[in-house]
Amino acid sequence: MDVFEAIRTRRSVREYSSRPIPAEVMERMCQALRYAPSACNFQPWRFILVTDAELRRQVAQAANGQTWMADAPVTIVGCGLPEQAYKHMGGYGNSAEIDVTIALDHLTLAAVTEGLGTCWIGAFDEKQVKRLLEIPRQVKVAAMTPLGYPASADLNFPISDNRRKPPAEIFCTDRYGHG
Repeated sequence: MDVFEAIRTRRSVREYSSRPIPAEVMERMCQALRYAPSACNFQPWRFILVTDAELRRQVAQAANGQTWMADAPVTIVGCGLPEQAYKHMGGYGNSAEIDVTIALDHLTLAAVTEGLGTCWIGAFDEKQVKRLLEIPRQVKVAAMTPLGYPASADLNFPISDNRRKPPAEIFCTDRYGHG
């Protein structure tokens, strides 16, 4: 599968089978995270691979009660390290959260090529997740995703163009608002 096919067929999966992820597949998923680009190649991140069933359940509960997340064999928690990040994004901010989300996006596309599903999770109680996973105060939980085999095989279809905004609403030439 090429990257464009992965982009067009990736879905947010909210039902997972109990099938374990083989170690060699999990290693490739970790490499997708590890090889992602970051500002100045600072790699200001840590990824927690939550595999313990009870801990996954607690993390899912901390994600606004999205208990279906715990059905996946792994929940990946993307943590940004602001103190290690590039400090001048846009002239004023740090890159930690952006760098983590780029890496998680690489994971979502790599997962598709392995038949795995993911789902971006941004709705969570950061303080509760930090407490559960013993994440230091200065670390920012940027996003999470369950990772596992979808319960249903009928997710492999391209995104319909009629469900996407038309190009004229998305792209500008030379200046904002100029088609």
